[in-house]
Amino acid sequence: MDWGKRDGVGRRRGIDMLVVAGAAALCVTVGFAQTRGLRVYPQLSSLAFTGVPLEGRLPVLVAGFAHYGLVPLAGSALLLWRRRRPVAVAVLLVLLSTVTTLIPAALAALFTVASVRSARTTAAMTALALLPLPLYVALQPSLSAVPLATAVTGGVLVGGAVGWGLFLRALHDRGEQARSQALLRAEQARQRERESLAREMHDVLAHRLSLLSVHAGALEVNPGAPPEQVAQAVGVIRSSAHQAMEDLQQVLGVLRTPLQPEGARPEPPQPTLADLARLMDESRAAGMRIDVGDDITHRAAVPATTGRTAYRIVQEALTNAHKHARGQDVRITLRGAPGRGLDLEVTNTMPTTGHSQPSLPGSGSGLEGLRERAALVGGELAYGREGQTHRVWARLPWPA
Repeated sequence: MDWGKRDGVGRRRGIDMLVVAGAAALCVTVGFAQTRGLRVYPQLSSLAFTGVPLEGRLPVLVAGFAHYGLVPLAGSALLLWRRRRPVAVAVLLVLLSTVTTLIPAALAALFTVASVRSARTTAAMTALALLPLPLYVALQPSLSAVPLATAVTGGVLVGGAVGWGLFLRALHDRGEQARSQALLRAEQARQRERESLAREMHDVLAHRLSLLSVHAGALEVNPGAPPEQVAQAVGVIRSSAHQAMEDLQQVLGVLRTPLQPEGARPEPPQPTLADLARLMDESRAAGMRIDVGDDITHRAAVPATTGRTAYRIVQEALTNAHKHARGQDVRITLRGAPGRGLDLEVTNTMPTTGHSQPSLPGSGSGLEGLRERAALVGGELAYGREGQTHRVWARLPWPA
């Protein structure tokens, strides 16, 4: 059983009963004031019991009790259906208010219509409630201050009820809009987080798995290799698999970590420009020939974001070389200084058309993701094939 929903229904019922009781009490009060000649809303037809003698007038007393007691109570009871049928209840009570003292209940119904229905419906109901006012004044045999005061009082009451309903509706709509915007912002934050984690998993695991595939493929192609070469390849496979598992556990640990109050997850340890040497050693161990041209001054001053982005670009370029240009030479060029920026270029020759060795599968989104990563840090990246050479070039910011 949904206790929260049940409690909500109970609260609404309690509020509805209070509204009915309050409206009935006000209707009786208005009826009593009307017997003293005070009107707050025009009545186009009414029964007059003021000044009727009590002796021999029992039927008149019974009729007066019904008119000023039972009718207000029964009319106010219609407000129990104001949530399900607000327009119908409002129309009925407004019409009855022209002949009885049900104007407080009618105002409550008008408030409900203004707070839950469209502007067009609210305008129509307001016009219906205001229509008796000019008719009442026009039907007076002689224009005096009393009919005018009654009409003005009725107009003020109708306007107040409708205006209050519209005000609460505006507050509700504003709250709904704020909640919708909050949900949209949360969804956008989750989407950015998913994209960041997907990029991280691609950058971290693709390189390790490509090394595994290269060494396993070498064993498959050359099953009769000397034992020391087999042992070396198996050792690299075991080391790469172990490192890949550790990298995967780091990423999964980030996924399992709850969101912090500010809505961000702690990032796993990130590589820096100093880790490029280890990255290239791993590729060399897999048989890749790498030539490096390093012309970076003040290497220790490279910003962490720039260094991490440069590492990811080189990592993705080497991964693609493992996949699509296995056994080909790779050239890495690094240049930069504070105030000039960091330029890097990775080129590799492409295999000839008759190359029989199959390439490894890829998602096709790695370099495009790196272009977005470079743009996020204020840099730029380009890649493409130039003849028999594939080139990846990037320029990253390095403030003075």
